[in-house]
Amino acid sequence: MATSKTNKLSFKSKIFIVLGILFLIMLAGTAFNYYMKYFGPNVTDNTNYLYIRTGSDFDDVYESIRKDEVVKDSISFRNAADNMDYPGKVKPGKYRLTKGMSNRSFINMLKAGNQEPVKIAFQNVRLKETLAGMVSKKIETDSASISHLLDSAAFVGKYGFNTDNVYTMFIPNSYEIYWNTSAEKFFTRMYDEYNKFWTQERKARAEKIELSPINVSILASIVDGEALMDKEMPVIAGLYINRLKKGMKLEADPTVIFAAKDFTIRRVLNKHLRISSSYNTYMYKGLPPGPIGMPSISAIDAVLNYANHDYLYMCAKEDFSGYHNFATNLAQHTINARKFQQALNERNIKK
Repeated sequence: MATSKTNKLSFKSKIFIVLGILFLIMLAGTAFNYYMKYFGPNVTDNTNYLYIRTGSDFDDVYESIRKDEVVKDSISFRNAADNMDYPGKVKPGKYRLTKGMSNRSFINMLKAGNQEPVKIAFQNVRLKETLAGMVSKKIETDSASISHLLDSAAFVGKYGFNTDNVYTMFIPNSYEIYWNTSAEKFFTRMYDEYNKFWTQERKARAEKIELSPINVSILASIVDGEALMDKEMPVIAGLYINRLKKGMKLEADPTVIFAAKDFTIRRVLNKHLRISSSYNTYMYKGLPPGPIGMPSISAIDAVLNYANHDYLYMCAKEDFSGYHNFATNLAQHTINARKFQQALNERNIKK
């Protein structure tokens, strides 16, 4: 009898052990599924970035993730996103994707809005519409939105500019900015950078030469157009300052080319000098109403620290070195100009 009872107990124990093992297996499976759902690698390397446009909801994000195969298992991503309360916390931006990133890390990045900034660099840009096109390739907003603000007298007037001189606000440099930046926020950021650039020291120098920061930049754009060599910039700036002080026309060829809107011109002819435009400094005295291009920092500082001399005229050197012959009087300038015109003729440069 005792042996039979022992066998029965042993059988029950085996049943419990088996059930315990099955429970542990189920528990391990549940734990593994939980781990894989939240902590297992899921992000692929099919694309480097996920772009979430302003106004997107979770369905838009999920569709992009599925379409671009951002994750290996989109169902687990969706389940994890629901459990982590992400659908109601979608934030626009440009997000860098790392192969093997887990759903948990991926969703936490999206929830926090930890996007990667983009770099925008610009210099030597002549026209506002060109700038708008360059910037729109880097951020979410389109070029039309940027151009609209640049051409809006009411909008730029709030910052102390008009539609002719607003281009002086953009200081050529490299900037980091978020991809989902709106046209308005881009403008505000550039205005902040403008104010950082125009330090009290620079403002004091501008006041000393009796030019506003805007007019310094307008003149600097002309200096940029004339100077191929940075070391000549202070001399050229001084020449134009001399002409302004004497009430002479600036007679700067780059302003005529800008007025013609033909930047292929290599030889300014009499027909160009007759172009009726407020930017034609052969026709009108003083500075033009706005810059003829985005002035470089070197040119702005060259105007603020212009070289003191008596030059009133200049002409490109006949050796095409990029340097200029300077003159204090018209007679010497005429000689210099003839040398350059002859050099142009010898090279058959007619326009």
